[in-house]
Amino acid sequence: MSDKQNEPMLDMFLFETQELLNELEQDLLLGEKSDSLDLAKINEIFRIMHTIKGSASMMFYTHIASVAHSLEDLFYCLREENPKIVDYSRLTDLVLEVSDFIKLELEKIEQGLEPDADPEQIKNEMNQMLQKIKQDNMEMEEVNSMEQYKVVIFFDEACQMENMRAFTLIRELEDITNDMVYTPNELFDNEEALQIMRKEGFQITFLTNIGYSSIQQIFAENPFIRNFEFVEDLCEELVISSNHDDITSCSDESNCIKIEELKVEENKADKSKIEECNIEEHKAQAPNQKMISVNVNKLDVLMDLVGEIVMLEEMVMKSPDLEGLKLPNFNKTATQLQKLTGELREIVMSIRMLPLSFTFQKMHRIVRDMSKKLDKNVEIVLEGEETEVDKNIIEKISDPIMHLVRNAMDHGIETMEMRQRIGKPITGTIKLSAQNVGSDVLITIQDDGKGLNKEKILQKAKKNGLIVKPEGELTDKEIYNFIFQPGFSTKENISEFSGRGVGMDVVAKNIENIGGSVSVDSEEGKGMIVYLKLPLTLAIIEGMNLKVGASVFTIPTSIVKESFRPKSNDALMKEENHEMIMVRGEVYPILRLHHILNIKTEITDLHEGIMIMVEQNDQKICIFCDALLGQQQVVVKALPSYLRRMNQMKYLAGCTLLGDGTISLILDLANVKKK
Repeated sequence: MSDKQNEPMLDMFLFETQELLNELEQDLLLGEKSDSLDLAKINEIFRIMHTIKGSASMMFYTHIASVAHSLEDLFYCLREENPKIVDYSRLTDLVLEVSDFIKLELEKIEQGLEPDADPEQIKNEMNQMLQKIKQDNMEMEEVNSMEQYKVVIFFDEACQMENMRAFTLIRELEDITNDMVYTPNELFDNEEALQIMRKEGFQITFLTNIGYSSIQQIFAENPFIRNFEFVEDLCEELVISSNHDDITSCSDESNCIKIEELKVEENKADKSKIEECNIEEHKAQAPNQKMISVNVNKLDVLMDLVGEIVMLEEMVMKSPDLEGLKLPNFNKTATQLQKLTGELREIVMSIRMLPLSFTFQKMHRIVRDMSKKLDKNVEIVLEGEETEVDKNIIEKISDPIMHLVRNAMDHGIETMEMRQRIGKPITGTIKLSAQNVGSDVLITIQDDGKGLNKEKILQKAKKNGLIVKPEGELTDKEIYNFIFQPGFSTKENISEFSGRGVGMDVVAKNIENIGGSVSVDSEEGKGMIVYLKLPLTLAIIEGMNLKVGASVFTIPTSIVKESFRPKSNDALMKEENHEMIMVRGEVYPILRLHHILNIKTEITDLHEGIMIMVEQNDQKICIFCDALLGQQQVVVKALPSYLRRMNQMKYLAGCTLLGDGTISLILDLANVKKK
């Protein structure tokens, strides 16, 4: 394990580089659709590579820095020369290769390994494209005249570490000049030099053949520079010594004239500071800065503390010591405390909420790459990207959504020739949307492909022994939902993307593991739509408490449809001893919790207990328990690892503490139903 693994600087480098690469891909893919990149996007991609190069150099990841530098050179040509002939498809492929190269290196770093991939091949490819662009665009002008510049720089005070910023800037300027002097010239281990830079600025004098506007832009785009001044030296030309180690200018600088002061645009500086300025987990506040980046582990701790407060408040409010007492002042104060606790809980939960835009935007890359490999023309449409869910939820749904999009590309959307032959638009469409539905989030993945073949699914379900009731009673949705069973696949040919008999069951399992549900609907020849219903958060849920014997269990209120006390003769027996109950003409399976969980209870007759109808994945079942204890907000706590290894623990999703101090186990109904 690398010693750097736990350093805040490394954490920030990994986080910011990953964010920049995601931003890079989105800018690039949007530009590819129009077969061009405007100057704003070229500048943005140049800035991203420039930042990654500088950060990687500072962290001594030379391979990453050299690749970023090569791509920066390529986009420098696009920005400065404005070539008229550019193969944007090839350019996009090349930049995505660079992005993948750096991402793989970042993964190694996260695992404590050395980033040791050979960058030469991809650098050669970029150099070849750069040369091709130059050859294809004869209007490019070469600037051969050497010009002298003297610049006084003031770094942003919020950034701190001016010596490191100055060192990084000098390294960057070495790319455009061979002759340079700077004052103060001792950047490290010199407190006096640090104070000089803060009071008088950092002075750099150099010769270059880069034009004035380009030099100006280099300093303007540096996120650590607050302002800078170009100074015209009227005394004498730079005298370059034979070994290029010493550059002198006139000793009398009293006649030097300030010719321009350029202040970095305020909004751009704010954005750069948020992204790049600080190396601490909490970035230093800069003027007008309205956002900070916080380590998610600290948010987890904060959420745990709020959860403890919620449970403690419940225990105080329902303390048996208060029964029968008339305490108007206490009740008034307790009500106010309850209100404030609720507000605190809501604000902490909102801090953890993130928009789905990042997860959705990643699908552009998947659709693009698969379109090329499968020779299909597919457009992805995104809706509801601003919908927010808990960060932990986002982390767990990224892979399922990616798999569903890949499945739609490979298994659903037809080839261009086929679509043209059957009268469909040549371009297929995948629509990814999200919206809030009560306390849940509904995500849909819809395509206009060939849809599901109901007969094939039914035959495979028969073969696998999945049908437990007469075929005539099966609805279309029930038949389609067989595709989420383990090992279920109707695709005959195994490909790079699907047809191995695994995948959709993993999607269902991952969604159910976070308290969500998945279902599918389709119309053959028209397309398919998958529904993912997800909770907003996993930390605090609305729960229904129920009693079985001496034990208390909790289920999410969101899945409860109704509760009722059945009659003794309402139960029906089906084949294989499956117990059923009829409710308003519909038959539903019964799950006796005391049987499944092996709990002793005196309440075994249906008319003595309570039946709770719940719905998950479009399936309704009736849970039989001793009694309902009421509804409350509960804080979900994970079970200890040694308990999770016990066989019966697979039916439990966690535990919570009730108001009277007792522990309630949270049921994982997805696994209970599979009993």
